[in-house]
Amino acid sequence: MAATPDDLFAYLDGLGIRHRTIHHPPVFTVEESRTLRGPIVGGHTKNLFLKDKRGALFLVVATEDAAIELKSLHRRLGASGRFSFGPADQMRETLGVEPGSVTPFAALNDTAGRITVVLDAGMMAHETLNFHPLVNTMTTAIARDDLVRFLAATGHPPRIEPVAGHAEEV
Repeated sequence: MAATPDDLFAYLDGLGIRHRTIHHPPVFTVEESRTLRGPIVGGHTKNLFLKDKRGALFLVVATEDAAIELKSLHRRLGASGRFSFGPADQMRETLGVEPGSVTPFAALNDTAGRITVVLDAGMMAHETLNFHPLVNTMTTAIARDDLVRFLAATGHPPRIEPVAGHAEEV
């Protein structure tokens, strides 16, 4: 059974991690989230559920405006062959979330440790980061260092890599 937002908040509380959540209508795209954002401060993000040619799963997290070149990203991350977007049923099975709700907080549901979490180095310049807390009707703000601590606690120590921009820039 997948964790609920309340389960997530209890987990964060148990780790002593401060978080703040606001409720809003469902959002499925970065564009929709921009219209509902209001006064939410911090880095706003996008999350890509990817699969390489051998079936290895990656969750790549970057700022919402980051240009990620999927054609070359597999080389940057040492994956086996080019990436494709992971299918929705595999996302539900592995991360326990629906499309439009992908978030690094879903690492809590990956008890088998199948996902490699990659945080864009540029995104980590933001002191506060914003993510859906397993559903797309809320946004939760968390400190970047606490995000790293949360991921490590779930057994998913993140790789912090430059994933945005052109391959020549990295």
